[in-house]
Amino acid sequence: MPRIDLDEVLAPHPYAKELLERLSRAGYRSVIVGGTVRDALLGEYDDSYAFDPETTDIDIATAASPEEIKETFPYYDFLEVGESFGVLILVAPDGNQYEVAQFRTESDYDGRRPGEVQPTDSLEEDVRRRDFTVNGLALSLDGEVIDLVGGIRDLKKKIVRAIGDPRNRFREDYLRPLRAIRVVCYLRGEIEEETEKAIEEVADEITSISQERIREELFRILETSRSGRGFRLCHKTGLLEQILPEMVANEGIPQSEEYHPEGDVLEHSLQGLDVADALEFSPLTKFAVFLHDVGKADAYYKNDKQHMGGHASIGRRKTEEIASRLRLSNEEAKKLTWLVENHMRGSVLPRMRRAKQVKLVRAHQDKDFSIDAVTERFDYFTTLLKTIIADSEASSHGVEGWLPVMQEFSSLLPHLQHLENLGTARKLVDGNDLKELGLQEGPTLGEVLESLHEKIYAGEIQSREAALQEAAKLVEDLS
Repeated sequence: MPRIDLDEVLAPHPYAKELLERLSRAGYRSVIVGGTVRDALLGEYDDSYAFDPETTDIDIATAASPEEIKETFPYYDFLEVGESFGVLILVAPDGNQYEVAQFRTESDYDGRRPGEVQPTDSLEEDVRRRDFTVNGLALSLDGEVIDLVGGIRDLKKKIVRAIGDPRNRFREDYLRPLRAIRVVCYLRGEIEEETEKAIEEVADEITSISQERIREELFRILETSRSGRGFRLCHKTGLLEQILPEMVANEGIPQSEEYHPEGDVLEHSLQGLDVADALEFSPLTKFAVFLHDVGKADAYYKNDKQHMGGHASIGRRKTEEIASRLRLSNEEAKKLTWLVENHMRGSVLPRMRRAKQVKLVRAHQDKDFSIDAVTERFDYFTTLLKTIIADSEASSHGVEGWLPVMQEFSSLLPHLQHLENLGTARKLVDGNDLKELGLQEGPTLGEVLESLHEKIYAGEIQSREAALQEAAKLVEDLS
C-alpha cells in the first residue's frame, strides 16, 4: 500500500496527531478517514492537483466508544453533535475542532438517514457503509493508506464507483447520486457504468430529500471547475428534471442558428456554464449564467413560437420560484433574480441613455466602498458583466457581445465619480423644492422630479442652482 507523509498532512492541525497517538496507546485502532486521505493521495497521482492541508478537515475514526474517547481525553471539551451515532466533536486546546467517530455499521435506512446504528470494532465494516470507493480510504498513524474497497485503483483512474451494490448505496441516501456527480466534477473524472445506471434508476427519489441538502450539493458542484460537466450528468441521469425542471423545459427550444449555432436554449445554458467554469466565476454567478434564459421556453410558446420576447421578465419570476424552493438566502435570491432579470438590459448598455446607464450600474451599489473599488462598490453590475461575458462566449457573439459593454462601463466611471462628488440627485433638488415653486403633491410632481433627476444623472445639470433653474422652467411650462 502507498504511504503519505503524515506530518505534512497534519502540519496545520497540530493536535490531530496527538489524538491519533493517544487513542492508539490506549489500545483503540484509530485512523484518518474521508476526503483528506483521498485528496492527499490524489496529489501523488495527479501533478495538476495541488493538495493543500490548510483547507482540509481532519476526521478520525476509531474503535473507541464515545465514553472511552472522553476517558482518553479528560481535559478536552466536546461538542456532542451525534453521540447516539458514535460521533463527537473534540475541541483541542487551540480551538480547532476534530470529528472523532466510532467505527459503526448502519441499517434500516429511509432514503435519508439510517434508522439503526451499531458500533463495531472493525474498520472494514465501517468502510463498507460509506458511499464511494475513493472516499473509503483510511490513513494510519504510520502514514500507510488502507484500502479495503479498491479506492486506490479508482482514484488513479479518476473513476467514481459506489461501494458494493450502487442501488443499495443510493437507496440508503437519495442525495448520494448528486454527491457522486459532485465527486466526478471534483476529480475531473468519470462515473462507473453501473453506478451511473443506478443513479438513473433512483433519480426521481431525490425529491424526498430536503431542498436545503439539495442546494448544498448543487452549489458544491458549482464550486468545482467542471460544473458544466456536472449539470450535463445531472441531465443525462434524470436528476436535473427533478431539481430544475424549468431548465429541462428549454431542451429542444430552437434559437437562431446565426446567433446560436451551439443549439437549443438548454445547450446554450450549459455552454455558458462551461465558460463560467473556465473563468472561475463564483458558484452564485455560475448559477445565474445557467439560469439566465430560464424564461425562454414559456416566452416561446406564449409568442406562438415566433420569438422569445419578454423572456427576461418571465425568467425573473421563475428564478424567484427556484430561489425560494432551494431555500437560498434573501441576499442570494435578490441578487440571482436581479441578474436574470437584467441580463438583456446589461447587454445593450452602450445604446442606453446616460441616465438609464447610471441607474442600472448603481443598482444595489454598496456605498461602504469608494468608486475606485469598482468590483465591490458595483457588485451587482460587475457580476452582471460576468454573466454577459459567459452568455456571449457561449454564442456566436463572442467578444463582440461583451467588449462594448465593458468599454461603455469603463467610460461611465468618471461620470459616476462626478455624480458622487455632486452628491445624490435628491440633494440637488427634491419634492419640497417643487412645492415651493407651486406644484402640488401628485403624479405631475413625481414626473417633473424624475425628469430633473434624469438630467442630473445624464450630466446635464451639475449644481443645485442649475437644478432649481431647470425646475422653475419646467413648472412654468406646465402653467
